[in-house]
Amino acid sequence: MPSLNFKKQFAGPVEDGVKTQTIRQMRKRPIRVGDDLYLFTGLRTSKCRKLMTTVATEVIPISIDQDEVVLGCDPLRSDQVGELARVDGFHSISEFKDFFRSHYGFPFFGQLIKWHPPTGLSEG
Repeated sequence: MPSLNFKKQFAGPVEDGVKTQTIRQMRKRPIRVGDDLYLFTGLRTSKCRKLMTTVATEVIPISIDQDEVVLGCDPLRSDQVGELARVDGFHSISEFKDFFRSHYGFPFFGQLIKWHPPTGLSEG
């Protein structure tokens, strides 16, 4: 039952069902498809708020460095990296790479974790 904390900038898109994936460092016990995920913002603070409970629907190894992003065993083309960055909540490839370089350093090795958007959202 992994808990995942989201920075304030990502909390709204997660709650709204716009952001349905996250990229995380590998854990001692990696997240697996079918795991219940507990998504929070402000975890371990007085402003902790649960965003939702969901289920991991897809988990793929990912590596990121200055020159290349590899998803599974496949190096991504620039347009694919741009789409990955956009879906993950970034405005550009450079913002995406800057985030991972500044928070984790390069090379980054982790997991791309996907889930279904919350049910009960109005479609429109």
